Amino acid sequence: MKRPEGFDPPAQTPPKSRQAARPKVRAEPKAQPQARVSAEPKVRPEPRAKKPPAPDAASKQGRPPRVRRDSEARAADRKLARERRQYEKAEVRRFTRRARNRRIIIAVIVGTVVTLLALVLTAVYSPILALRTITVDGTTRIDAAEVVDAVDGQLGTPLALIDFGKITTELGAFPLIRSYVTETVPPDKLIIHIVERQPVGSLKQGTKFTLVDPAGVTVQESPERIAGVPLIDLAGGDTTSPAFASVVEVLLALPASLLAQVDSISAHTQDDVTLVLTGVGQKVTWGSADNSERKAALLAALIAVTDPSLAGEFDVSAPSNGVFRPAG
Repeated sequence: MKRPEGFDPPAQTPPKSRQAARPKVRAEPKAQPQARVSAEPKVRPEPRAKKPPAPDAASKQGRPPRVRRDSEARAADRKLARERRQYEKAEVRRFTRRARNRRIIIAVIVGTVVTLLALVLTAVYSPILALRTITVDGTTRIDAAEVVDAVDGQLGTPLALIDFGKITTELGAFPLIRSYVTETVPPDKLIIHIVERQPVGSLKQGTKFTLVDPAGVTVQESPERIAGVPLIDLAGGDTTSPAFASVVEVLLALPASLLAQVDSISAHTQDDVTLVLTGVGQKVTWGSADNSERKAALLAALIAVTDPSLAGEFDVSAPSNGVFRPAG
């Protein structure tokens, strides 16, 4: 039979003898492929991060873009920082307020002290405030020029350094000065206000007459009787006796119009004061100095209804019952 082309003839089979001599090798079955088992745990791959949407896409979804969120956060941080600074400043001011007030008070006190010290130094040592003018008022019996001459040794002295003790000594040489008050008038003036002693009567002592005030201080001496004041007769007593005290109390209780009519007054004791009026010499029995004001009013009423040319005696020793007894 004719074989087709390309078909190889089968291999020739060796003789059986040769086949018997070769050991038969049993073909092992082919090993099936086994799956590989790894000891390492399986790691799931992380999902891929989604890409952020484009700005225009984010705005379409109603969410602000990231740039806008960052600027707002920075603005909020700045605002918080500013508020924090303001709060801290307020706290610092609150805790330091007492110290500031203390410093202000100390500064004011120091400034005031310095100002006062400067003014004092100016008043004490500045020639602008030196004494240049001295004036005296309140004098009638005393010559004011004599008083100025007595104290003018302090002219040129600053007002704050005037020696008022020396002025007291210098004015003590004037017995008619009862009291005085000095007044400094910046920048350069000194005023002396004088209160003179007011004489109440005159006493005859030997051959001279002595004008005295209510305290018994001698105001003036004269060889002749001093007009304008009553003559006081104390029956040998002096100005320290109770009789003189009663006489003075009676004279001070009389009104000026009635005092001008008194020619003389006498007292041996404090309970037997007697007056003599000018004119015809009408006498007044006064008694003690008690109730002198009521007695003075009663005497004025009796004189008003009595003929001044009629001699006699007024008796007001009992202030509730006065009487006039004509002489004779």
